[in-house]
Amino acid sequence: MPTDKAVQNEFETDACESIDVAIIGAGPSGSIAASLLQAQGKKVVVLEKQYFPRFSIGESLLPCCMTVIEEANMLEAVNQAGFQFKNGAAFKYQDSYTSFDFTDKFTAGPGTTFQVERAQFDKLLADEAVKQGVDIRYGHSVESIDLAAEPMLNIIDDKGGSQSLKAKFVLDASGFGRVLPRLLDLEKPSSLPTRSAVFNHVRDNISDPNFDRNKILISVHPDNQDIWYWLIPFSDGRCSVGVVGEPHQLEGLHDGVDCDIDGDLNSILKTMLNQEPGLKKLLANAELINESGLLKGYSANVTTLATDKFALLGNAGEFLDPVFSSGVTIAMQSASMAAKTLIKQLDGESVDWQQDYAAPLMRGVDTFRTYVEAWYDCRFQDAIFFKDPDPKIKQMICSILAGYAWDEKNPFVSESKRRLNMVVELCRS
Repeated sequence: MPTDKAVQNEFETDACESIDVAIIGAGPSGSIAASLLQAQGKKVVVLEKQYFPRFSIGESLLPCCMTVIEEANMLEAVNQAGFQFKNGAAFKYQDSYTSFDFTDKFTAGPGTTFQVERAQFDKLLADEAVKQGVDIRYGHSVESIDLAAEPMLNIIDDKGGSQSLKAKFVLDASGFGRVLPRLLDLEKPSSLPTRSAVFNHVRDNISDPNFDRNKILISVHPDNQDIWYWLIPFSDGRCSVGVVGEPHQLEGLHDGVDCDIDGDLNSILKTMLNQEPGLKKLLANAELINESGLLKGYSANVTTLATDKFALLGNAGEFLDPVFSSGVTIAMQSASMAAKTLIKQLDGESVDWQQDYAAPLMRGVDTFRTYVEAWYDCRFQDAIFFKDPDPKIKQMICSILAGYAWDEKNPFVSESKRRLNMVVELCRS
């Protein structure tokens, strides 16, 4: 006759829901991965702590994203949503101005994309995943995970109720929440210096007829090339605007009064914008819409990207820097790569998560890293502001700026450091 303990254990086992894949987070990587898995008949549950729409930065997509969006059968919905058309990127430093047309690139593939308010964009992708049959549970957060056998997640809903969920595999798409790195002690310092971003949305009221709303504008501080700004136009007459620098560079900067970076963020943002003459003129009539936000110490890394029980997607694994808008691209690319590998594993095929997922993903991430590091030590700035660039070389670099950082046929991907250094030396000489 079974003991009371045995009966209790059997009841708990029966009461625990079992699925194929648990995905933590319903942002772009979570929704894309869920859609791709759902299309292959896998039982997927997405656990999202917040309710959508919710604010997020990372609003300037790269053309490479469009291929993954199409894979997930969401392209028509994105194209019909009325987002701001984007065909390139512009850069300004003092009196120098240059731009990249993403349709004039080395790598085949889409050359245009959109600039999006992420609250609407992320909700659109999540809603499309739901239409495809994905189960997204909002207001649910993962409090702990047990990997002793098949992953067992302890989940708390926004009413305080708890439940257990047993999955064959877990994908962490929690972005800056970095749920599994925190719960499994996977965090490790980034190789990049600590930087902060102060940002807001503005009603821009830009009257300059030469301003190109179809491109993100990256401006460099006239006196300190470590500090840069983004200006991302939306389709409704607003812009996302932000300034990035090391924390000490953004402190004590308004009205001659010492200011902690956690203090009056609106004043810090306004003061910094006024220090760049081009932005000061463009945004002379701009109106801040919200209280400015602060993202501190955003660069992150981990000791492990994937095992046979979990994989980290996008920012949950490694986030570099917002300067080239690579965050959403890496998130979507990781979702596509991880889903393909996971489908093989769930179908009984032998996979190696390091060789099949982590290493290929990091080849593109490391290409972006080459350009991020070269941006801050000014090597890449010297190259892009060079007055007479070689058209073929510019096309190859343009492909990377358009998100095609995994195209090994591009010499500036396969040998990213050597090729970039070669160009820099030619420009400087």
